[in-house]
Amino acid sequence: MSKIKVALIGVGNCASALLQGVDYYKDQDPQGVMTADIGGYSPADIEVVTAFDINANKVGLPIEEAVWQKPNNAYTFSTVSNTAIVQPGIVLDSMADYQFHNFPVKEETVEDLKRGVGPIVKALVETGAEIAVCYLPVGSYEASRAYAKACLNAKVSFINAMPEFITTDKMWQEQFEINGLVCAGDDVKSQVGATVVHRTLAHLIEMRGQKINNTYQLNFGGNTDFENMLDRSRLVNKEKSKTQSVTSLLDQIPHMKVGPSDFVSYLDDKKICYINIQGEQFGGAPFSIELKLEVEDSPNSAGVICDAIRGVKLALDRHQYGYCDAVSSWCFKSPSIQMPDLEAKQQFDRWIKPANQVGVR
Repeated sequence: MSKIKVALIGVGNCASALLQGVDYYKDQDPQGVMTADIGGYSPADIEVVTAFDINANKVGLPIEEAVWQKPNNAYTFSTVSNTAIVQPGIVLDSMADYQFHNFPVKEETVEDLKRGVGPIVKALVETGAEIAVCYLPVGSYEASRAYAKACLNAKVSFINAMPEFITTDKMWQEQFEINGLVCAGDDVKSQVGATVVHRTLAHLIEMRGQKINNTYQLNFGGNTDFENMLDRSRLVNKEKSKTQSVTSLLDQIPHMKVGPSDFVSYLDDKKICYINIQGEQFGGAPFSIELKLEVEDSPNSAGVICDAIRGVKLALDRHQYGYCDAVSSWCFKSPSIQMPDLEAKQQFDRWIKPANQVGVR
């Protein structure tokens, strides 16, 4: 199979885990991969051809060096072999104001911003990127849309891994379809993370005829994503995305709190989640569930993006342009169509079968 040429928007921990995975699965069985084969593509067929960042310690470096620069602190499980150069990105609102102490911002990014998205488009075209993955921090409303526009101009398909409602917006969907491109998102749903565990428990309780009265999900960790979310003003869409992902398949829950709660620096890329569910069972008798989940945050995301990239490439190969429902429902918290995870998996598995075996979208 030919390589899938990918651009990364942001060279943080999630990018690091994805790049490590590409190298790791060149020589390993697909243990830990959600879907081993998608349209003949394996995780090792992903080739990152360019990347964008605003960190002066990363811009201008080969990707294989940039992924280890501070403030990155992703869990390390493999080497990274990629000599593509990190390009200056767009600043706009891509970082909370108080986070500028983390690293110097590359001066060229300010000049590039003044000239619009032209330099981004140029880099995408020159490197032959087919698909871009948006890994911008939570709250990057303007910056994420600027990159989406750049992708349209460069004829590059777009995967939105962060909680801004872009690919589920019909206006953006139509633009990608008109341009013969594919989009998928929004907000990546980790392999076995807080959201998927919470919604699975909630769905199980309702399916078994019990009632949920109150529930919360509190998350904290030590990576820059959690530090960024200390600015509560950036959390509106993140909390909306996580909440609707849990509640979309259930009856109304009177009291609910879902979302990030704090930053604990020494945890590095580790994420800790506490879930509490209180409700009523047979005869109105009370029950309560307390659960603690502890994961390495970025590999948990990268495993899903491996499926998303290969799924979008399959849609491109089949000339199925516009918004990809099968990929989005399986891989993201806020797709256009919410469905139970088992149903989303079954739909995805049917969709990736060769066209001569099953009808395609």
